[in-house]
Amino acid sequence: MPRTNPTHGRVGRPPVTSRTQILTVARRLIDESGWDKLTIRGLAAEIGIGATTLYHHVRDKEDLLLLLIHEYAQQIPHPEQAGEPRDRIVAAATAIHDALTEWPLSAEVLTSDRFISRLSTPALRLIEDILSGSVDHGCTPEQAVQVFRNIWYFTVGEVLIRDHSADARPRDEPSAGPGAFVSELDEDQLPHLTALNDRWTALAALDTFPSTLDVLVDGLLSQATSSSTRSPNR
Repeated sequence: MPRTNPTHGRVGRPPVTSRTQILTVARRLIDESGWDKLTIRGLAAEIGIGATTLYHHVRDKEDLLLLLIHEYAQQIPHPEQAGEPRDRIVAAATAIHDALTEWPLSAEVLTSDRFISRLSTPALRLIEDILSGSVDHGCTPEQAVQVFRNIWYFTVGEVLIRDHSADARPRDEPSAGPGAFVSELDEDQLPHLTALNDRWTALAALDTFPSTLDVLVDGLLSQATSSSTRSPNR
């Protein structure tokens, strides 16, 4: 009877898992089922490895989330530097808005200061653009922080409200009528809202971010620079 040749290589060797593979699968699971339903064990099972092996790459869900944010930030295109400081601010804010809109979970995460302070350089460059544009326009460094803060709050609020409103109405909730915003209104107490009720949903759905951003940036810069020129004693 001929002898069987021995199998070369290690039998049962666990598959090699890369960080890219982990983040790709994690992002897919999050997009499919949401961040809250993702578990380290579930992610490991989806990849085909043990949870212990996965813990060699990520410490916990928070660490995984930070890695996902860093990886996503690497893909955000950095806007070309416009000539005017004000235009640089608008371009950076628009890039932030577009990136958050593409993946709203990142906006949810970054509402916490402990995450935004841990961003990697590619994402922080957009914040740097807003700060440098503000200072070049005539703001003090302290005022530049407030310019960024107000733009950030406006942008994140816009992204999250639109994302949360996309499918907010429960299926069994009675409709307020075609296009109506509120089902019952007291016209005497709320005359303007009553007049706009049928058009409210359509009007609120309009994308006014670019035009509002322009107004906001102009107002913030004007306020900051005008206060900088006031006498300290006034």
